[in-house]
Parts: sequence; structure tokens; C-alpha cells
Amino acid sequence: MNMADLGDICLHYRIDGHPKGTPVVFANSLGTDLRLWDKVIPLLNPGCRIIRYDMRGHGLSDAPHAPYSMGALVRDLERLLDHLQVRDAVLVGLSIGGMVAQGLAVKRLDQIRALVLSNTAAKIGTTQMWQDRVATVEAEGVEALADAVMARWFPPAFRDTVEARGWRHMLVRMPARGYAGCASAIAGTDFLSATSGLRLPAMAIAGNEDGATPPDLVRETIALIPGSRFELIRGSGHLPCVDQPEAYARLLNDFLSSLGIGAD
Repeated sequence: MNMADLGDICLHYRIDGHPKGTPVVFANSLGTDLRLWDKVIPLLNPGCRIIRYDMRGHGLSDAPHAPYSMGALVRDLERLLDHLQVRDAVLVGLSIGGMVAQGLAVKRLDQIRALVLSNTAAKIGTTQMWQDRVATVEAEGVEALADAVMARWFPPAFRDTVEARGWRHMLVRMPARGYAGCASAIAGTDFLSATSGLRLPAMAIAGNEDGATPPDLVRETIALIPGSRFELIRGSGHLPCVDQPEAYARLLNDFLSSLGIGAD
């Protein structure tokens, strides 16, 4: 178990793959932890140093009292990569992880050489929508949102599987203040202007059955970055790395190969 003491917070992280390979960093979505990437990691090109972590309020990382700001979430990852002496990484962020990725790329381009923005956007939903979710979680707990979240995360066929039950357990067993804290960060974030200034290789991934960040929203965000590419996984929801890991890994491997990353 790896814990990084960053002063005001401790973050849980894991490193797999080639110890001297090109760093590929994964940032999780709201309500999940670094296990989000378990199915994809074994399918990635060799030669990558794979780094994943639990965002504050999630998994085994500290869960400070809410609310959190997006600036704090970006700073957490910035300090973790400095702690690990990581530069020129490919950063893969899903949902809120994709917002953190955008923010870090704007702030620390020395740390980031390329972006994969998965099932995310420069702005997700409305401030009022997220404030309502925070109020519900604070009053009734994460369980009160669980069924609606599962409907956004996964297509119907996957929701009927035994595996989906485990993802629901992951969601409802996270600290309420972790969910509320990160939801507050999303509520206050609009990266439209900042992301439009990025100039680096970038790819977006969307699922056509995503109930949280529909394909058109993802497409609009990646279009802000000149020369970027957009990929759609059909039959997938908000977490395509879970319900269609082979298709997801193929897209990641193709993108990494286009950057000259992944050879032994």
C-alpha cells in the first residue's frame, strides 16, 4: 500500500508496469477509486509506467471535510506527481478526473505531454444541480443517489449483472463528505476558456449511453483543443473502462502508439 504524505493530505496511489517507462497517469471519477482501471491496466501496451491514485474523499485517500475546490483537486495531483518526480506524463482522466486533467494541463504543462479526456467536459451540469446533490447526500447519505447514479454509469444490460452490484457497493460505501466535497468542486468549475488555450495531443472518449456526460458534451469539449480526436464507444455508459474495457484499451493503446509510447 502506497500513501503519499503531501502535508495537508495523504493520497493513496499505485504504480504498475515498466518502472522506467513513460508515465501514464489515471484519475478516477466521482464515486469510484483506483480500481476503476483494473480491467484496462493489463491490456495496455508494454513499456508504460502506470500510475493511478484515489482522489481526495475517495478510496484509501484522506477525506477532509467538504466542500472541496477544483483548485485543491488539481493541486493534489500536481503535488503527487512532484512527489513521484513525474514529468511528461500522459494523463487519462474520467469525469471529474477529466476536469482535474484539464486543470493540471493548464497549470503544469511540464508534467503533462498528452491528455485523454474520458466521459468528461469543461463544464458538467449546472451549479444548482450539484448543489441539490450535495444537499441530498448531506441529509440522506450517498445511498439516496445510488440508483440514479447507476443508471447514468451503466447501460441496462450491465446494470443487470452481478458485477454491477459491486460498483454500487463502492459508491455507497464512500464517505458522504468525500462525495459532497467533490460534487461541490464540479459545481464551481467551468474550464471552457482555459481548455480552449491548450495545445497538446489530446483524445476524448465517450459512451453513447452515457447518462452523465453525453457524447455531444464530450465532443464540444475536445473540439476546444486544436488537432484533437474524438472516439465513441457504442453500447457503453459513463464508465466504458468498466463495461467495455477491451474497446477502451484499444483506443488508449492506439493513442499511446501515435505518441511513440508503449514499446519494450
